[in-house]
This record gives sequence, C-alpha cells and structure tokens, in this order.
Amino acid sequence: MQPVNLRSFKQKVRYHQSAFKKYLKKIEKKTPDSLNKLVVTIDKKVWQEIDCLTCANCCKTMTPTFTNADMKRIAAYLNISVAAMKDRWLHFEKKDKDWVNNKQPCQFLNLKDNKCSIYPVRPQSCAGFPHLTKKPVVQYLHVHQQNIAYCPATYKLVEQMMEHLPG
Repeated sequence: MQPVNLRSFKQKVRYHQSAFKKYLKKIEKKTPDSLNKLVVTIDKKVWQEIDCLTCANCCKTMTPTFTNADMKRIAAYLNISVAAMKDRWLHFEKKDKDWVNNKQPCQFLNLKDNKCSIYPVRPQSCAGFPHLTKKPVVQYLHVHQQNIAYCPATYKLVEQMMEHLPG
C-alpha cells in the first residue's frame, strides 16, 4: 500500500472532477441493477490501496457534523461539559442546522501521525466517512460527487466504477 500523495491527488481531482460528477449524475438517473454489488467489490480493492493515516485530508479540510449524542459522548470522554465543548470548538450553522468545527484541521486530529485523539468516540459522520458502501448506493451518489474532491478512496471508487460500468 502506497502512502497517499495529496499533491498528486489534488491534481488528479482538478483534471477529472467534472467528468466524475457527470458520470455519477448519469448513474443516478439510470441506475444499473448491479450497482450495489459492484460497489461492495470495488470497496474491498480500494481499501487495499488507500491508507487513511497517510492522508487525513477529510480531517484537514472538512468538518463533521456533531449530533447531540456525539457531543454528549465526546464531552464525557474528554471529561468536560457539552457546553464547554461547544464554547471551545464548535459553532451552530443556522443554514444547515448543524453543529460543526470552528476551524480546520479538526482540533482532534494529531497532525504528526494523522490519528484522531477521540477515535473511540468520534462523531458518527466521521465513523461512516466516506460512506462508500451505504445502501442503496444510488442515494449516496450525490455525497460521492462532493467527496471525490476530498477523499482519495472516493476518487478511486468512482474511477473503478467508470472502468467497470461505463456511463
């Protein structure tokens, strides 16, 4: 498994992003019956090639949403109150009605080794990221359209989908 080269990844995204998005939109409109099965097969191959700890681009450039349950669990783990957690690290986005980080990279990311300091209790949106095999897959293609710009695993999944399932 090769370490993720973020510079190379970002160049690939710039070059292919619009084609990938168009492809995903086509698949969304005319979904093949084999899509769920294909994505599960590709997912296994993707994780043989991608090591998140050599990347952490999601933690560096995106913010998870924090549910009330997430905040309670994390605050308890850190032995602080939910209010203290919100005051210190989060803000409420009125538009989306979500609690999110004040800044990127995520305050819980250790930049030396790309490990999450709250990994056992991380937000559910982090635990599920990048949502590659959520079913039915067609309902998550819009998420993949966004995530191809941030996640090499999502990029690789879509690249492989295009090889196996021409649009």
